[in-house]
Amino acid sequence: MRELADTARQWAAGGRGTAVLARPVTERGFGPRHPADALLIDADGTCHGTLYQGAFDRELAEEAARLAPGHTARVCPVSVHDDGVIQAGLTCGGQAEILLQPLLAVPPRWWQLLAAGADAALITWLDERRVHAVSTVVTRGPGPDDTDLPPQATARARELLARHRAGREVQATDAGLVLIEACPCVPHLVIVGGGELAGLLVSQAGLLGWRATVTPAAKDAAELLAERPAAACLVMLSHDPDVDVPTLRTALTADIAYVGALGSRHTQERRAAGLVEAGLGEEQLARIHGPIGLDIGARTPAETAMAICAEVLTSLAR
Repeated sequence: MRELADTARQWAAGGRGTAVLARPVTERGFGPRHPADALLIDADGTCHGTLYQGAFDRELAEEAARLAPGHTARVCPVSVHDDGVIQAGLTCGGQAEILLQPLLAVPPRWWQLLAAGADAALITWLDERRVHAVSTVVTRGPGPDDTDLPPQATARARELLARHRAGREVQATDAGLVLIEACPCVPHLVIVGGGELAGLLVSQAGLLGWRATVTPAAKDAAELLAERPAAACLVMLSHDPDVDVPTLRTALTADIAYVGALGSRHTQERRAAGLVEAGLGEEQLARIHGPIGLDIGARTPAETAMAICAEVLTSLAR
């Protein structure tokens, strides 16, 4: 969904009032895929985005063109099996209900937040016939629209954002049926130190769709961690006491999602002593992942980079 933000804003600003946003309400099968996939459909049938490898683009474009005046949405069932699975390049067959909603019915603030890389969730009310849909945006902290939202939906949306994982689900609330879509900010690996491992971490992060920045300086690292703390993940590779201790202290005294440090037992003990001297307690020190990375038997630098990213992923999902 986030990759659609710029196009959605351009289309809305250009007066494409008949453009439609398509995304699943319910689904079964299809195999592994990104839980926030969505599709923008213009009046001429042009599709932007990715949804089931394009297996239903033509069908959804035809359905979008049939949106009746006065209706804010339409739900379209789709399915693919047998030879269609191979043709679409999917892992396996499946079926889904796709919500088709006019682009102008989606709050502009949703696209603004996504374009800025911020945490955001979209709550869409669905009536019993699922032909009307009204959407409201929720952020991690209290917002101006919260009083108009079902408390259960707001709580669930913030729970999904706190897990740092994109998600989409339908929930029954006292106010009716709602679709909750969470798009947490993209994890940002702040890698302090250089060398081969740093480069491999950047490559691995790229495969996961994460941001990654390498810096040797404590000051630069502190600025990067402060940009968006909820998304920041510190990977300390430097063994310089003038860099690792102050940077770890910055991360441990802020709401940083993940803090990991590479180094021998002696190095870890030296860092811990420096952090205690800087005023940190045992509870804060316990947040450091060191030895860094999941124990997957990694030996090579590439395997170590994968183990580190796997540990970051595990930590974010808790």
